[in-house]
Amino acid sequence: MKTTLPIGLGERTEIEAYADFATGAPSSVREALGISSQQFGPALAVTVREDPSTFFDRAGGFGEEPVTAALVARVCDFFREQGASQASFAIAPASLPPNWPEITAELGLTEGPRYVKLGCETETALAARDGIAALDPALRVGPVEPGRAREWATVMMTTFGFTEPEAMTDMAASCVGRPDWQQYAVWEDERIIAVGSVFLRGECAAMFGGATLPEGRGRGAQSALLTARATAAQAAGCRWLVAETGAEDPGEHNTSLHNMLRTGFERLYERVTWVWHG
Repeated sequence: MKTTLPIGLGERTEIEAYADFATGAPSSVREALGISSQQFGPALAVTVREDPSTFFDRAGGFGEEPVTAALVARVCDFFREQGASQASFAIAPASLPPNWPEITAELGLTEGPRYVKLGCETETALAARDGIAALDPALRVGPVEPGRAREWATVMMTTFGFTEPEAMTDMAASCVGRPDWQQYAVWEDERIIAVGSVFLRGECAAMFGGATLPEGRGRGAQSALLTARATAAQAAGCRWLVAETGAEDPGEHNTSLHNMLRTGFERLYERVTWVWHG
């Protein structure tokens, strides 16, 4: 009988990955970037105040308790108190209350980008590895050692456009070797051309930060990184894998989404990002 990743577990693991990625940085980096987080029952909010993209200013993990106007208002107050200019709420559609339109109107939340939430059992992903594109023989995949942390982080943050301020790359580099994380890279000769992390938390693992430089695309790098991370999750005793990527509009093709579908992930739902404006 087919089983599906529980919504609450997937949402909670995702936001815990984002929070740990930011708040686990050294104190000097946290201070330079204005990093902070706060728990709201099962939900969790994190801010990186000096990140101009506001990508890391987010709240998630909702759904295991009712989502109420009072709860959402408390999270908005946290963002305001931390000096965030903008932040996002990630809430699975099934967890939105009937009066969600009234809550968004009252608190000034607007619709932002849509993401596809994906999940599968770890064994399913590993069983699918024989059917995915082989890695280009000129490339190799493997874990990242602390001595390559800065190079690894630079590839990740540059690909996603998170290059300013410089402490953003310091934040990413500090994740290499941290408990509950494994980082992988694809090398061409001695140069890193693709990267990916996996956050290992209990029975669920979150795929995080998969990125490939332009010259590495179409060569099987991300599929190899997905398999490497699924293998790490299995070794850590994780039953489930969770991931997210941008939803496709008509006529669009998200390569990351289709790589994950080929690797055994299934679409769970599309989730709207609800944006709070400071």
